[in-house]
Amino acid sequence: MIPAKFDYIKATSVDHAISLLSEHGYDAKILSGGHSLLPAMKLRLNRPGVLVDIGGIAGLNDISEEGDAIVIGGNCTHNQIATSGLINTHVNVLARTAEVIGDVQVRNRGTIGGSLAHADPASDYPATVLATDATITVKGSGGDRNIAATDFFQGIFTTALTDDEIITSVKFPKTANGVYVKFFQSASRFAVVGCAAVKNGNGLQVGITGVADTPYRASAVEAAYDGTSSAAAHAVDGIDVMGDHFASEEYRAHLAKVFVGRALDQL
Repeated sequence: MIPAKFDYIKATSVDHAISLLSEHGYDAKILSGGHSLLPAMKLRLNRPGVLVDIGGIAGLNDISEEGDAIVIGGNCTHNQIATSGLINTHVNVLARTAEVIGDVQVRNRGTIGGSLAHADPASDYPATVLATDATITVKGSGGDRNIAATDFFQGIFTTALTDDEIITSVKFPKTANGVYVKFFQSASRFAVVGCAAVKNGNGLQVGITGVADTPYRASAVEAAYDGTSSAAAHAVDGIDVMGDHFASEEYRAHLAKVFVGRALDQL
């Protein structure tokens, strides 16, 4: 498996990367951890003419505390997130999510920004950013903007990002009481069904990934929650459940109810 020919440019700053994206247009792709893009390139499902490497840009792999929020740079790896003291203290549901992504190699190289931008319908982070009401900060030629997690995912492999925008950070409210559970594909460890659930001042909040072509807030579960796991029966209310060679629509819907129930029991 050999990718098509491409040029490689190492960006020295976010602004430099944005200028390269603007210059090369659709032919350019961002390279960070590479664990979503490079496999697709090797299969020639994706053939960028230019790779813009943002992996060495200072500040994009920082984790910091800002008032009532934890801010995570877009280049932070899954392992950084899983082992961060700040995250384990204040947003432990995110740490629990990161520690079950892929294998050791993926966790040490893959990044939160790359995962969110790729928007694979079976990826883990979307459930957690939805359940925690996270805010995704991006920068492009038009400047910075903040995108609510509920507005970010727009379809299968589709997000609110424009072609010249980069995820610079993700801001999570301090919400320590949360869980993430999933039923995973045995080879890739992607989620056939993944559920993040948190309790905070707004009550129960549940995010689900792997079930539909777009991750979603399980509003029907939240509305029916009575302190028990019975609300899990509403996990796929109003949802167009997808079927594939890993799980049929009926089986995936069943799994969604089971794993939402487990998350609520753990809460």
